[in-house]
Amino acid sequence: NHHMVIHWGRFIGNKNNSAGDAPLDEKASLVGRIGILMLSCGTGAWRVREAMNTIARNLGVTCSADIGLISIQYTCFTEDLSYTQVLSLPKTGVNTEKLDIMERFVKDFEQKYASMPVRQIHRLLDDIQRKPGIYSTLQAALGAALACSAFVFLLGGGPIEMICSFVGAGAGNFTRRQLINHKTTTLVCTAAGVAVACVFYLLLLSGLELLFSISRQHEVGYIGAMLFVVPGFPFITSMLDLSKSDMRSGLERLSYALMITIVATLVGWLVALLVHFRPGNFLPLGLTDLEMMLFRIPASFCGVFGFSIMFNSPRNMAILSGLIGAVANTTRLELVDLTNIPAAAAAFIGALTAGILASFINRR
Repeated sequence: NHHMVIHWGRFIGNKNNSAGDAPLDEKASLVGRIGILMLSCGTGAWRVREAMNTIARNLGVTCSADIGLISIQYTCFTEDLSYTQVLSLPKTGVNTEKLDIMERFVKDFEQKYASMPVRQIHRLLDDIQRKPGIYSTLQAALGAALACSAFVFLLGGGPIEMICSFVGAGAGNFTRRQLINHKTTTLVCTAAGVAVACVFYLLLLSGLELLFSISRQHEVGYIGAMLFVVPGFPFITSMLDLSKSDMRSGLERLSYALMITIVATLVGWLVALLVHFRPGNFLPLGLTDLEMMLFRIPASFCGVFGFSIMFNSPRNMAILSGLIGAVANTTRLELVDLTNIPAAAAAFIGALTAGILASFINRR
């Protein structure tokens, strides 16, 4: 990590003026810091820019920002002055709890914080920045294990694939999180996590094969043990940013997501090559349409709930996300199975359902 730590307190004068009466450079430091904190949570450029604009308007300045995946270049203006800063992050990640805190902070800024001294506001932001994750490395690993085993079932796997994916994904995400905590580079974290997940899946499957003489065809489920590295947040935010003409952020996020996906795919392929995996199709589960639907509902809930834990969502937020996912994803899968709707159209309907439900719950 070659990024120098920014000591925000050193850029603040000794006066105790309120934020609204502070010099331009101090106002700009607040705008930029709130923006970079939002960006560190993994949200898209349009959301970061919206937060920065809100703070700038409350402080009586104009802000123009160019936002990427891990950096912000911005200028704040008054009638006769301008102040420019460039801020960057050492890495990207997803933290939905911190994002929720920052959104509330921005929403309440005018009423609660604008009259405070700049130094005091920075202390509040220090507390937010240093806030530890809700879940331990082990809990995050269990969240990944739950999510991946659930999604293996949704892809067509059975109990054997689910058990092996649970163990593999849990071990893989535990390894990846440990490396992240030691500030290891992203590609190494991804490659090591996928390799460990595949190896643990293989070891458990081999043990079950020796003990219970199960079919070797269950090896197809090893792909499910890798799902915890799929960069869903960057993929989605890249499309949102591109749709809003935030081209720099959208293309950087898309490149990052493709990089992670390619590395994970290559490592998974290499492990399969070394251990002579020949994955084909999942074995038929022999479930009726009704039984499949009834199993898909809890599996969809567990999948979304587990990934929400990985993204550091508070428990209530994770439960609500899981309930939305249970409805939306089951709807998508049932449309594919029971109608002639193409898979892409069903995915659109499922995503639209999730968005409508999330919007409704958020307003409530």
